[in-house]
Amino acid sequence: MTPSRFAVFGHPVAHSLSPRIHAAFGRQLGIALEYVAIDAEPSQFAQALAQFAARGGQGANVTLPLKEDAHALAASRSERAVRAGAVNTLVRREDGWFGDNTDGAGLVRDLTERHGLDLRGRRVLLLGAGGAARGVAPALLDAGVRDMVIVNRSPARADALADALGEPGRAYTRYWEDLHELGDFELIVNATAAGRQEEGAFVLPLSLVDSLTAAVDLNYGEAAIGFLAWARAAQCRDVIDGLGMLVEQAAEAFELWHGTRPRTEEIYADLRAHGRVLVGED
Repeated sequence: MTPSRFAVFGHPVAHSLSPRIHAAFGRQLGIALEYVAIDAEPSQFAQALAQFAARGGQGANVTLPLKEDAHALAASRSERAVRAGAVNTLVRREDGWFGDNTDGAGLVRDLTERHGLDLRGRRVLLLGAGGAARGVAPALLDAGVRDMVIVNRSPARADALADALGEPGRAYTRYWEDLHELGDFELIVNATAAGRQEEGAFVLPLSLVDSLTAAVDLNYGEAAIGFLAWARAAQCRDVIDGLGMLVEQAAEAFELWHGTRPRTEEIYADLRAHGRVLVGED
């Protein structure tokens, strides 16, 4: 039997743990599949995706910086992908690619089920307004957070995300330079890629933290070191990287493709135990 073909697209993408995760899911459930990483710059993404489809590709994950491009290329989209304005999962259908976004569901499942956090009533600071932030913002609002302040170094992108969410009383923007004036938050989510690019990228005001603050980085491995180091120094109550979210969003995508949901705790524990957490945000 010829294995079904899947891939993860990104730039860079060599770091991605997705091929390892989906191979483990396939073995767990006895499903034969081929899953590879394909590096594509934004200008090359449409062509690379078309070539993948022509070779029999049936589904794809999409990571930085291509999630908003994937949204534009999808012939149809789920409601959560429309709300996010970003796509991280593609399913091949007769009329073209169907786009979904499993990031938010993966994050909420990781925080509530694996880490035992109750998100209801929390004041949230979301750092970043790109594809990663777009993927998780709607799910956090649906999970019952009280309000969400979106801060991005490009204010226009933050405003665009807040407008797309359509809840002006709960989701609104502030300037990065004004972080010290925003008060404290029970949840701080880093959805930026700053940790990839510069040492000491996160020197944030300690006034953002209170006795209940959970600090969450959507990145994992080396890309999360800067933010997580700040969170520990600030004595945040919970300090969480993006590995659990990565595994949970992958399980959501796997279920879309194969109609059955894999168990996630086995692969999550394996990645932690064997130090296979490299660098990135899928």
